[in-house]
Amino acid sequence: MRKLYFLLPGTGGKFACGGLWAELKTMRLAQHICSAEVVTYRQREKDTLFLDDLLQTPADDSAIFVLSWGFDVPKLIKKVGDRRHALYHAHSAGYGFSVPARIPIITVSRNTLGYWGQRAPHSLIYYLPNEISDEFCDRHLPRDIDVLVQARKSSSYLLNQLVPALQKDCKVMVVDSYIEDLAALFNRAKVYLYDSSEYWALQRVSEGFGLQPLEAIACGCQVFSSLNGGLSDYLDPGFNSQKIAGYSTKFDVVRIQKTLKSCDLPSRNISSDAEFLQEYRRNSILQKLEHVMNEVNNFFDHKPTDSADIPAFTKRHLTRLFLSKSFAKVRRRFQ
Repeated sequence: MRKLYFLLPGTGGKFACGGLWAELKTMRLAQHICSAEVVTYRQREKDTLFLDDLLQTPADDSAIFVLSWGFDVPKLIKKVGDRRHALYHAHSAGYGFSVPARIPIITVSRNTLGYWGQRAPHSLIYYLPNEISDEFCDRHLPRDIDVLVQARKSSSYLLNQLVPALQKDCKVMVVDSYIEDLAALFNRAKVYLYDSSEYWALQRVSEGFGLQPLEAIACGCQVFSSLNGGLSDYLDPGFNSQKIAGYSTKFDVVRIQKTLKSCDLPSRNISSDAEFLQEYRRNSILQKLEHVMNEVNNFFDHKPTDSADIPAFTKRHLTRLFLSKSFAKVRRRFQ
């Protein structure tokens, strides 16, 4: 297989976020099936390749540049050029740019898969969800937190209306800093609240995957969450979760209190569904990644002997099709 260069602006500091950790985790998984390493392009880092330096060398057929940082993808496509192989690892959707058909796309959610299926209909597109590490599991320990909330990405409704209402009768913990062992915290909580719809609406892009609710489910939490973007991939309201912000604050409080009471029953088993989570565990992800990379490598083997000849969905092409179909309807009517 060809070597993978994962292009990232940096590996920490101001670039630290869930998307960065997920991409680094994917890079480490890729190292099990081929050669892979990080290449930074905004800041130079010790013992790490820098993109400008790498591009000074001749184009190499034995390497693939993996693009992922949404806002930077258009300029990275231009910078890498069409003489080098590139792959887009798509997390969030809605940035508005296009990807040429010569660049395969790997999406982290079915929501993003559908977005690119419409926007890049002639690209090779694959689905590879993010990994849920084995540390995220139900440790069957006493749970001393009724309701857990992470302030980052939480809506103003969640923080300013729902949390104060719950604090009157429940032990609520709001976390507003980095947590070293998030799995341990999830194992202390009975209910986890997540509402990122407002955050992503302000960002004008989608929730790419939404790791935290799935990690919380894996740890045995009862989850109340929004269903925007990639969250709709795995959340099934009324079955493995509940929809948050349901009509009114009072109704949310009633439903959460009812869930807390059921958690306290001796017969209640706050446990995750191992079969449901299997799709997101390491072995499943590795198997899919290896299969996808085999297909991507086969495509790049073939590409030099062929050229793209499927008409793109340009405005001119769609206008021509619309007018053609409209004239055909008029002719049939008069005939």
